[in-house]
Parts: sequence; C-alpha cells; structure tokens
Amino acid sequence: MLTLLVASCSVTFANGAVADELEANTLTVQIDPNDPDNQEIGELTYLGGLELEPGADDIGGISGLEWSDNRLFAIADNGKWLAMTLDELDNRLLDIIAIEGGPLLDLRGKRLRGKQNSDAESLSRGSNGDWLISFEQDHRIWRYPTLDGTPTPNGSAVLELVADAQANGGLEALASTADGLLACGEWTGTSTPNCARTTEGPIDPFALVAPEAVSARMGAPTAADCANDGTCYVLFRSYTPGYGNTAAIIALSQTNEARILATLTPPTTLDNFEGLTVREENGRTFLYLVSDNNFSDNQRTLIMKFMVQTSTPAVASETVPDAVVEQIYETVDVVLETSHGDITIALEIERAPITAGNFLRYVDQHRLDGTVFYRAMDLDWGEPPNGLLQGGTQHDPQRVLEPIAHESTASTGLSHTNGALSMARFDPGSATGDFSIMIRDQTGLDAQPGSDDPNLAAGFAVFGYVIDGMEVVQAIHAQPTDPNKGEGWLKGQLLAEPVEIISARRAEQD
Repeated sequence: MLTLLVASCSVTFANGAVADELEANTLTVQIDPNDPDNQEIGELTYLGGLELEPGADDIGGISGLEWSDNRLFAIADNGKWLAMTLDELDNRLLDIIAIEGGPLLDLRGKRLRGKQNSDAESLSRGSNGDWLISFEQDHRIWRYPTLDGTPTPNGSAVLELVADAQANGGLEALASTADGLLACGEWTGTSTPNCARTTEGPIDPFALVAPEAVSARMGAPTAADCANDGTCYVLFRSYTPGYGNTAAIIALSQTNEARILATLTPPTTLDNFEGLTVREENGRTFLYLVSDNNFSDNQRTLIMKFMVQTSTPAVASETVPDAVVEQIYETVDVVLETSHGDITIALEIERAPITAGNFLRYVDQHRLDGTVFYRAMDLDWGEPPNGLLQGGTQHDPQRVLEPIAHESTASTGLSHTNGALSMARFDPGSATGDFSIMIRDQTGLDAQPGSDDPNLAAGFAVFGYVIDGMEVVQAIHAQPTDPNKGEGWLKGQLLAEPVEIISARRAEQD
C-alpha cells in the first residue's frame, strides 16, 4: 500500500493547535517476514504496521507518542510535533490519511533550535489537556497548553532522576497517571534506579529491568503510557552491532510489579523503537509503537499497532458491562475481478443484512459479471485522489432485481469512510444493483436524522468495505473521463472507457 500525502493548507485542531499538512509515503509491513500469517507476539496481537518514508518534509526522529482526540500525536528529536490521522478498519491499521505538524516553541515563543535545546524525547497529555514534553541534552520537562503554544517549565520532582544523567540519557519515558507521573531514564544495570513515580510529594524511585533477551544487551526503557485502570505499559529497546535491535513491552502495576507482554527479537520486524502509547476503546487495550530513524538511511520509522490479549493483574478493575464490549460482526468476503486487478470487499451481512444480502444475490446469480465501473467522480475540495468510483448493472432490465428497503447508517452504525461501499439510488428505497466505493472519508453521505431534507436525513446505505485492492480502485478512478458523456450532474463524470468487472465471486470460491 502506498499513500501520497500532499502538503497544502493549514489545519486547526480541537485543542487549538495550528499545523501545516506534510508530505510522506507509507508502506505496509508484516510483523513476521518469514510467516505472514503469524500475528501473535507473546500476549499481543499484531494489527498492522507501516513504514513511514521521510518524504519532502524529511519526517523522522520520532521519539514520543500520545493517542488523543482520535489522532496519533508525536514529537521528534529535532524539535517538531506531528499529528497523524489513521485509516483503520476492524481495528486494523491500514494507512495514514493525513499528517500535520509544526515546530515546538521555547519559553520566549521562539522556535527551538540546536540539538541541545530541541531534543524532545517523550510526550504525555494530562487530564487537564496540557501536554508534557521531556527533553534530553538539556534535561527538562516543559508544559504546553497546545503543541504550537508557548510552554512553561514543569518542576516535577521526577527530574531528580536525571540530575546526574548523561546528555543522551534523559527522561526517555514520561507518562501521566491518575495521581502523578511515571518517568524512566535511558539506562539500566547500574546502582541508580532508572524509573520513578511522583504525586505531590517526593519521588518514589525504583529499578525496572527488561526481559532477559533485551537486558542481556543492556536494553533500557524508552517509552511508557498508562491505562485508565492504573496499568502502565513500558517499552524497552536495545541495539547490538552485528545482531541488531531488540525490544520488549511490560505491563507495570501500580505497585511496580512487572509482567512481560512480549519480547521482539530478529527476525521479527523491528527497529529503534522509542515511542509507545495506549488507546482504550470498547473494552479493549491497543498499543501503538514508533521507531526513531535518527534521520539515517540505515534506520526506519515504523508505526505498529497491537492489541493486548489479556487483562493485567495490576489492580482489580471494574467489570466491563457487556453493552460496551466490542462485538465482532459477521462479514462475507467477495472478490471483484476487474481488467485492472482484483478488489476484495468485506460485506457487512450482520450489520447491514438487507443491503449486503442484496449485493450477495447479485454476486451469487452472476448478475455483476461483465458489468463495468463507469463513473469516476472527483471532489472539488480536500486532498486528491478523492471522490467515488461507481459501477454495477446500470439499470439493465436483464440484470436488476427488485429495489430494496433503505438501511440507514443511523441504524447500521456504518459510515462512508475510505473504502466504504455504498448503494447508488435515486430516492430512499430505490437501490438495485449499482454501487459506489468511497475514496477518502465522505461522512457527509451518512444519514443526518435531524435534517429537514428527506434525502439528507436518509443518507446512503453503506454495506461493506474494501479490505484489499484499494490501489486498484484508485487506478480505475484515475482513468480519463469524457467531458461530453452524461447529462446533468453526471456530465463529465463518466469514464471514456469503462472498466470491466469480469466476475464477482465469494472469496472462498475464488
């Protein structure tokens, strides 16, 4: 998968920070190059990963992560901050939709300059919305009201931990807890404790040792983040010439009892991991990792997502009500074979049984075989490529079945996000055998129950998502259109040479 993100206008976030859009490419990566089907690492399940190429904006040096406001925020050791909007489906990390960012400022409101001042290493957001950033070289913690704002010094007692630390061995891990901070320095195997907790009083230092495969190579803490139940997740990493990188993740209880979740060693895909953040959603705990490429051609920026398989014994947590535990919904995969390549879709037969079931009837009765993708609509706003690709029966009386009842996204819970399949229609309840595939998020097509316009109130019916072959969708969408074909709002949107859907089959029959 390859995504091009083009620099353009500035963006304002909900927290008030203003950023510039940046340019970068992404490539998907497997966790086990020798066994692509292997998705289990210790007590973690791999949910996808990306290699982020530097691009024209030279994105790299990422050493701290924080999940906030439904985005992945990061800081880099060249004094910059980033915000990444992720493309995910069924909890799997597929791509990055957009990257924005800007420079961190100093106490005078000026841009940080020089390695001594700009070497940001860890990022955490407190319950009051302020951001805490720790720096090494000049060991300090600064509090930012917004990431593009002017900071104030934070005199946390955890700075005592790095009072005598080497310039390149500062607070690599900093995490906000319910009542204070957890911090770890980048060292191990000495008489000086490498971690500490603090509330309002003095620090509580302690030694945290990596799992054996990492500690044997002098692995040290490089990131931490804490969940709502008080469990903190700490990342270790090491590098040995001739062997390469190792990494490990432990779950740390509120009483500093550690449990190993996973150890990553070659040939597992890994690099110089320096950032970790926790995302909690629908009763599940997800971890994102990022590696620091140090702006070197010999290292990569990897962003990887994992799910914690088991709950931690740190403290007895409240039972999660059944109503908020995420449900895995039943889907059926279908392969559309086109003259430009295959497109695999997952039909939401449980959440959208009427619409997905209708599409399956067209598939099983071979009514889509030999039809075409005929319409490529571009949006006049947003970042290209965007719009939708439309295909299907084109109301051929020899192919169409009876119209189906309209399934509103307000009732299915589905949305017109990137790769969504949606039924084409005139009025609600008129859909037959034509469908569209979204290119980038177009949630304005979702139902808007509060609207006075019946069409807006009903929205369009989503019934599935592309799970493989989005590059084929984009390639077809990029084909030339005929400015003279079509009438009304379709004029100029019809492909000069429609692209054939050779066959549509259930994946297990393919």
